[in-house]
Amino acid sequence: MRLTTAHGKPSDALFTGNYAGQLVAFVPRHGTDHSIPPHRVPYKANLAALKSLGVRHVLATCVVGSLRKEIEPGTFVVPDQFINFTWGRDDTFGQDQNFIHLPMAQPYCGTLARAVTNALQELGITHRESGIVVVVQGPRFSTIAESKMYALWGGDIVNMTQYPECYFARELGLCYTVIASVTDYDVGVSSNIAMKAGSLDVVLPIFKRNTELTNQVLKQVLQNHLQFTKCECATAEVRPYYEK
Repeated sequence: MRLTTAHGKPSDALFTGNYAGQLVAFVPRHGTDHSIPPHRVPYKANLAALKSLGVRHVLATCVVGSLRKEIEPGTFVVPDQFINFTWGRDDTFGQDQNFIHLPMAQPYCGTLARAVTNALQELGITHRESGIVVVVQGPRFSTIAESKMYALWGGDIVNMTQYPECYFARELGLCYTVIASVTDYDVGVSSNIAMKAGSLDVVLPIFKRNTELTNQVLKQVLQNHLQFTKCECATAEVRPYYEK
């Protein structure tokens, strides 16, 4: 279905269905033809559209590069923190509503994250239960100097879409977590599996396998929906601010 929100149109039509007895909705972040670059994704409209359909829990997926040798390509990470290095993005509903300050000490829903971790364990997929994702502006990749800086600042993986998507979910009172799949080492990590010229032949098979495994994880999480469907952690943090 195609929706229009008070914040514009989502990236593409939303797909809805039923799986494991649960109603689910999906919006392709970059559009079905992957034509929307990360700094132009209508994050606000995407989340608002999902909210309008009654969505309460958002399980996002993303592709990431590793900033650490020990986090090998093919590994899945369930981040618990982010560092935002983006700029110029429309990043608060507060511009459209009453101005609010929301806590982001724990930006991701711990209950939903545990459900993802459980699914990864049940499927025997190599993973990390926590990690810091550095969010860069894109669409260009990092320089070697930037990549090394991100690691020195504590980053574990690097991505272009986690902010402001994660924050908008919090503002809307949605429980949110992400399944991050590592396809390559970032350029600051010395390796032949790094996103640089001539590396696609190595990276693409990893990307394809990660995509297949991500689908398995999503299905497993939905089958175990009782682990998280009663969680209202994000709503609990938003309510006091809007009820003032």
